[in-house]
Amino acid sequence: MLFHLRFLCKIAFWLALIAIYIAAIVPQNIAPHVGTLSDKLIHSLAFSFLAFLLQLAYRVNILKTIFFLLLYGLFIEASQYFTSSRSSEVLDVVADIVGIVMGILLYQIVKFIIKKYENHI
Repeated sequence: MLFHLRFLCKIAFWLALIAIYIAAIVPQNIAPHVGTLSDKLIHSLAFSFLAFLLQLAYRVNILKTIFFLLLYGLFIEASQYFTSSRSSEVLDVVADIVGIVMGILLYQIVKFIIKKYENHI
């Protein structure tokens, strides 16, 4: 059962990675709109989700998670720099880092709760 869950998380991680990149580089007028959420909040939520899935699916250590997703965020910003309808911002990378930390913390909390629950069974 756990193997299947981890496998599904791996698929979800890679699909999210691809979807986030596509959403980040398509022209602004056809990019998906997420209501009234700010751009920085969207960055943080997306990278929080990626960090959580990466930790859950691959059990990558924290530093590797930060390094990999920070490189991914920088790759997105570099791609946007070369896209005429998008702009590259340093604050987007800061929002990505905040999201990465939030996702790692969420994973640690969930892991702690699961271990605590398992000890009571």
